Amino acid sequence: MLRSTGKFTLSAVCLAALGSIALNANAALDVIAEPPATDPSHFVDQPADPSQALIDLLNAPEANEGSFEIPGGFVADKRTVDINNVFQRDALMSTNYPTNGLPSPLFGAKPFTQQMLMFEEFGPEKLDPAAPAGTLPFPRPKSGAEPFQSAGVAQSAPDTTEMDAFLSQAGISPFPQRESNTSLQNPWKPDVELFLGRFLTDPPAEGRPPGEGWSHQRWNEFYPQAFFKTVQAGSRPNGGIRDSHQRHQYKFGEFGPGGLYYNTVDPKNPAFNGTTKGIPIKIHPNMPTQDHKHLWTFDGTLPPKLLMARYGQPILMRHYNALPIDPQANGGMGLHTITTHEHNGHSPAESDGFANAFFFPGQFYDYRWPLQLAGYDSINTTASDPRASFPCAAGETLFVNDANPGVKTCQNGRINIRGDWRETMSTHWFHDHMLDFTAQNVYKGNAVMMNYYSGLDRGNETVNDGVNMRFPSGSALAWGNRDYDVNLVIGDKAWDRTGQLWFNPFNTDGFIADQLLVNWQYKPTLDVRARKYRFRILNGSVSRYLSLALVAEVQGATGEFKGPAGSGVSYNRVPFHLIANDGNIMEHAVPFDGSMDLDGNGNANEHKGWLPAQGIAERFDIIVDFSKFAPGTKLYFVNTMHHDTGLLAKVKIPLADILSEKYKAVLDTKGTSWINGDPTVGKALQLTVQKYTGVDQSMNPGDFEPVASGKGLHKKMIPLWLDRSNPADIASLANARHRSFDFGRASGTDLNPWTVRADGGIAYAADPRRISAAPQLAAESGDAGFSGDGTLEVWRISSGGGWNHPVHIHFEEGIVLSRGGNPPPEWEKWTRKDVYRIGGGPDTSGTLELAIHFREFHGTYVEHCHNTQHEDNAMLVRWDIEHPGQFQVMPTPLPTWDGVEYAPSVGVPTFRTGDGTFSSTR
Repeated sequence: MLRSTGKFTLSAVCLAALGSIALNANAALDVIAEPPATDPSHFVDQPADPSQALIDLLNAPEANEGSFEIPGGFVADKRTVDINNVFQRDALMSTNYPTNGLPSPLFGAKPFTQQMLMFEEFGPEKLDPAAPAGTLPFPRPKSGAEPFQSAGVAQSAPDTTEMDAFLSQAGISPFPQRESNTSLQNPWKPDVELFLGRFLTDPPAEGRPPGEGWSHQRWNEFYPQAFFKTVQAGSRPNGGIRDSHQRHQYKFGEFGPGGLYYNTVDPKNPAFNGTTKGIPIKIHPNMPTQDHKHLWTFDGTLPPKLLMARYGQPILMRHYNALPIDPQANGGMGLHTITTHEHNGHSPAESDGFANAFFFPGQFYDYRWPLQLAGYDSINTTASDPRASFPCAAGETLFVNDANPGVKTCQNGRINIRGDWRETMSTHWFHDHMLDFTAQNVYKGNAVMMNYYSGLDRGNETVNDGVNMRFPSGSALAWGNRDYDVNLVIGDKAWDRTGQLWFNPFNTDGFIADQLLVNWQYKPTLDVRARKYRFRILNGSVSRYLSLALVAEVQGATGEFKGPAGSGVSYNRVPFHLIANDGNIMEHAVPFDGSMDLDGNGNANEHKGWLPAQGIAERFDIIVDFSKFAPGTKLYFVNTMHHDTGLLAKVKIPLADILSEKYKAVLDTKGTSWINGDPTVGKALQLTVQKYTGVDQSMNPGDFEPVASGKGLHKKMIPLWLDRSNPADIASLANARHRSFDFGRASGTDLNPWTVRADGGIAYAADPRRISAAPQLAAESGDAGFSGDGTLEVWRISSGGGWNHPVHIHFEEGIVLSRGGNPPPEWEKWTRKDVYRIGGGPDTSGTLELAIHFREFHGTYVEHCHNTQHEDNAMLVRWDIEHPGQFQVMPTPLPTWDGVEYAPSVGVPTFRTGDGTFSSTR
């Protein structure tokens, strides 16, 4: 059916006023029904008895086999595609660091001898169909010289100058549309045909699956008002094409002349003043340039990229694929087909990065992210609560679908929007989610960070309007200042004897490397002012958990911990506050100052200056006050988590042992193995305090500590929508559907060892055609004024065997109800989460229960272990959000070079019922 035009007619008027679309009679209508039978994505029947269909899936061809086509009509697989790895399976070693490989050579690089790269903004621009678009086509690959191209076209990449010209041109062509663009052909068609030795049948330009089922949901209501283009590409020099898209313009605050971050990479070289042009693709200046087969980043360049987005303003990302046509031209790791997951956006399924909705070299995929608060259809639908708001500058406008839909003008620095302000998020990231190849593709660089800005978290610490939290940031810009708000992606990497990035794809237990990088750099250093800073810390590893401590170096022996013998220095722990967890601003700022027993084990002091275990993909936002330190003081982020393998974060090493170097990994006499410890345990990032002459107007996190801290004002930042201590709130869960997911190795195979068991049924290896859960929306979207709470469920996730599994549930955040039958620790008690650590090791438990809502959008999502080697080796399940009363199921896209086909899907017996209700499972 089509939605009533009642409240949405003005949507068309609004969009026309914004210059976004031409007004017409149907512009306000959004299709919300299931696709008709004539549509390629039409739904299919769920068998009354799914037993045989589930058995048939076990012997079905791999869902992603279209990615592996090679010449002669042959199809590779996830093992043979890595044929060019420098270590083949039979040649792997028994070493731990890196997993089964050789130590990474340093080429003379010394710790803390390079400036840390700050993230480079994509810089979205207005989406305007009336604006002329450039006419340069997406450049085809060419034969060229290493390290940025190869001799064979199918193994090569486009010319870097042509790529910069293409990305720099104005506008966007073809213009985005609601359904996938299958009318235009893949511009790389001639090169693909030459490689495969066959003709392609109308290969589409866009890789999004065709038909109504994968069209952009609520397209007119959440019409993209901004866009940006990027390309997934092999390494190439940074041409500086993003310089003019930085919000700070290299003119303001610490990014302007005289500021700490005006020079982007080397203060001794003025050529890098106010520009990223010329930044090399190197882990350290002493190390070799990474070639285009081994490193695949957004834009193909460094620094790592950052999307700065605002709640209420839908954004479209056109993501081009410029990876090699030959799937084996990958440096022995990774796959050339990709699908992008915005982790963990409240996004419709077609833009969530479903693992089997991948696209090919030469194609693009339009991801449209509505950037609306969860609860949009049920809470604050009149947009009357100022805590739900879009941060803005004077004169800016925004379309808002409130009780009086239309274009709103910025007033007092914000525009009110719909939705539940308690669902406000802050620190996100987006990354590849290719079925069976997430680990390898993300490891190679397919990952960026994303900052959400809102009236609550606007990135301007001086706006004191009773809404803005005034987190450390800066004040030169109306929103989005990054002077004192720093993104950090920390992940372990390894490289071969030639200096090229190396990964072991053959060990399905997990992969741990031997060097810990920060923002893609080996042990960098960052200058900070003597004032408060916010650090947004992402664990970007494949299998490695972190546990970071912050210490300050002290001259002499007066510090809490001794330095190495003869060093003349000692160290003190530095307290800080945790303000956000997994991108969710917390109800209370948790003090890591030794004043609270944060996990109930009777030891408060252990948490001073020391974060808990941080699983893969978890984000911790902390506030650190450097005003207590004299200029020139050096501080260090120190990793304390010891791994032996990628299966388990084994133990936190005492800081005293790390800082004194009693615990220190060294190379054996042959230089072929690390001994005496894990080489990533130790200092990872140096901070050097610089004088601050301004006035720090950012908030005092101590005012927002929990009551149990015994200090501060105990104010709340963003309260949770559920209070575990309130019997009425817990009673509201009684009739919630309950589901259980057990992550383990039951019935796994050598090729796909990891499994997930839903609701006590059969433990299955991953197959995107199998549906393990399907909550239904409580109601379809409607006009402003609908009241309700969405669909509420309780999920139990568990794991035996002592393995680590950081489980990620796409689309919605949950509230942890219990961990191992006990209340959650303080760092989980006051927050919503999207990654849930289960299994063995520090700061975790074998079981966890969470409460979670499902609202606004429908379609196909996944849940999986974010130890991505586990995910890629079958520890992933599909779950769908269905229309109210839906009977049939969504088919599964099967992409090929010729386009996307669909296969029937089948649900497990309990996919709609779960295993009971919350009360019945007590």
